[in-house]
Amino acid sequence: MFDELRPFLLHWGITAVSLWVASRIFEGVRFADTLSLVVSALLLGFANAVVKPLLIVLTLPLTLVTFGFFLLVINALMILMVSGLVKGFKVSGFWTAFFVSIFVSVLSIVIEAFLPSGNAVQRIEMPHSGVWL
Repeated sequence: MFDELRPFLLHWGITAVSLWVASRIFEGVRFADTLSLVVSALLLGFANAVVKPLLIVLTLPLTLVTFGFFLLVINALMILMVSGLVKGFKVSGFWTAFFVSIFVSVLSIVIEAFLPSGNAVQRIEMPHSGVWL
């Protein structure tokens, strides 16, 4: 059971650390306390998993016309939505959310690149007897 939970908790932690670093770099991003940071990271993950795909589908023509750059706007809207829902999380405006979303995405990718992969590659070989089961 905990093996399925570990990647979720790891990604949640990485998002929380990325948001914390962003709050230290960008003046327009503030967290009231640690609980608001942790809840914001959890809610941002949920919004990216549920709401973002719906927005991508609804704005697909605009995303295609802008060669995918509208996805950056959707990321900024996710940050603004979470800041509106979490009481202790404040973002000063759209452009701050825009650049914070880029920063958090890049920093999360960099942190995950340095972590060891938990998924061992399994090698599939053809059975010698000709039976696959």
